Amino acid sequence: MLSKVKGLGIIGLTAFEIEVETDIGSGLPKFDIVGLPDAAVKESRERVRSAIKNSGKRFPAGVVTVNLAPADIKKEGAYLDLPIALGIVKASSDIIKNDISDYLFIGELSLDGKIRAVKGIMPLIISASAAGNKKFIIPYDNAEEAKYIEETEVYACKSLNEVIGHLSGIAPIDAVEHIEYVPASKREYSDDLKYVKGQSTAKRALEVAVSGGHNILLVGAPGAGKTMLARCIPSIMPDMSFSEALETTKIHSLAGVLKGGAGIVSERPFFTPHHTASNVALIGGGSSAKPGVISLAHNGVLYLDEMPEYPRSALESLRQPLEDRFVTVSRARMTVEYPASFMLVGSMNPCPCGNYGSANAECRCSASQIEKYRARISGPLLDRIDLQIEVDGVTYDDLASKSDEECSADVRKRVNRTRMIQRERFEEDGIRTNSEMKEKQLEKYCKLSPESEAIMKMSFDSLGLSARGRSRILKVARTIADMSLEENIQPEHILEAVGYRNFSFAKR
Repeated sequence: MLSKVKGLGIIGLTAFEIEVETDIGSGLPKFDIVGLPDAAVKESRERVRSAIKNSGKRFPAGVVTVNLAPADIKKEGAYLDLPIALGIVKASSDIIKNDISDYLFIGELSLDGKIRAVKGIMPLIISASAAGNKKFIIPYDNAEEAKYIEETEVYACKSLNEVIGHLSGIAPIDAVEHIEYVPASKREYSDDLKYVKGQSTAKRALEVAVSGGHNILLVGAPGAGKTMLARCIPSIMPDMSFSEALETTKIHSLAGVLKGGAGIVSERPFFTPHHTASNVALIGGGSSAKPGVISLAHNGVLYLDEMPEYPRSALESLRQPLEDRFVTVSRARMTVEYPASFMLVGSMNPCPCGNYGSANAECRCSASQIEKYRARISGPLLDRIDLQIEVDGVTYDDLASKSDEECSADVRKRVNRTRMIQRERFEEDGIRTNSEMKEKQLEKYCKLSPESEAIMKMSFDSLGLSARGRSRILKVARTIADMSLEENIQPEHILEAVGYRNFSFAKR
C-alpha cells in the first residue's frame, strides 16, 4: 500500500512543503526513512513505531519505506513525526478512509502517542498559508500562536488517536477560534522615569530616541544613572501594531523563546546580552542558521551595557544590520535572511576608571589608556549612533528632592502620538519610523529653510561631519519637529539634533 501525507519544513522564516510518501511491502520487518533526513528525523523511526503501538494501532510487519520529497533539501527537526505516523497508519489500514490531501500536519510524537509542541509554528503556518494551504493540524500546546493567524483552519490535537479520530470522522474536533489582536496593556514597571532624579537632558534625549527609533549612546561616570535610564526605555516604548507583533512573534517562535501561553509578542522586546556574547549569539548562525539576539530584538531594543567591553568583532558585526535592518546568515548548506530592525542603546564610561571629566573624582588614566579604551568603539560604528549623550552625575539635592518627576506613562503618550505621525507619513514608503528613512525620503520630508540650511552647513564644516552624520542629524531633527507637531524642520530642531552628538568623543 502507498500513502501520501503533507508535512512542513522550514528554512529561516520560510516554510516549504514536504510530501511524506509511505510504502509498505512484504519481506522481513524493516523501517527506512529516505529523502535527506537529519539525525532528529532518522530518530523519528523509534518514536513513530512506539507512538503507533501505544495508541492501540498495529505497526506493519513488512518493509516500511518513507520518502521525504523533495529529496534534495535537508529535513531537520521533529516536525515530521506526526505526518510520518499518519502515513504509516493510512497505508497499513483502512482506519482513515477520507481524503486528507488538503491538510498539512506538524508535530513531534512522544512514545505514548501524545503530540508535543514544536518551535516555529507561527512562521510555518503563515508561510504555508501564503502559498495557498489553509488547513493545518498542529500540537495542542501550540494553539495560542495559531489563534492570531487569519484565513486559516487550524486544528490543535493532543494525541495521535485524536488526530486519527478527527480525520476518520469518528470524533471530529473544532478548529481553533481566531481572536483579534489587542496591544498589551502597559503594566507597572519597576524601572520608571519618575524614579530618575534630575537628568532632564538625558530624559529628553531618550524620548527623542524612542519617538523616532534612533540609536543612542549614554556616556557617563559610574553611578551617573546610565543603566537605570536605559532600563526605563521599555516603559516608554510605543504600542506594537499587529504586523509588528506578527513579525516579532515569528522570530521568537522559531527560536523557541516565546513565552508560554502568550501566543503572540505584544510588548516590544528588550534584550541585554552579556558582554561575553559571541558573534554567532548576536548575529545568528550555528549549523542550522538560527536567529541571533539582534533578530530577537526586532521591533524592540538591543541594550549593550558597558559597550567597550564587548568583543570588537561582535560590535563591528552590528554595522551592516544597523544600516540595512536585516541580517544575512550564511552557512555551507543554506543562506538565511532575518529581519533586524532594532533600536541600539549603548552605555559606557568616558575612560577605564570612569572618572574622566568628573568634578567629584580624579581620573587616574593616562591619555593613551583613554584613547585605547574609546577606540574599542570604531568611528564607523559610532557614526551610526544618532544620539551620543553625556550623562552627568546627580547632586545630593537632586536625589533628596521631593518634587515629582514626570512618569513614563505620560512620556509614552507623547511617543505614541509621534509614532502615529510617522506611520501616516510613511504609509506608502514601506517604513515606519524616521530612523529608517533613506535619501529619497530625506529629500522629500526633511526640506530645510535657508536659515536651517545655513546652520546645517556650519555644523558640517566645523564638526567634520560625514555624509552619514548629516543624514542622521536630519532624521533626528525630523523627529524633534514631529514631537513639536511642526510640519517643517525649524532651526531650533537642527540645533537640538546637533547637540545630541558628542562630537568631542566622536572625533577623539
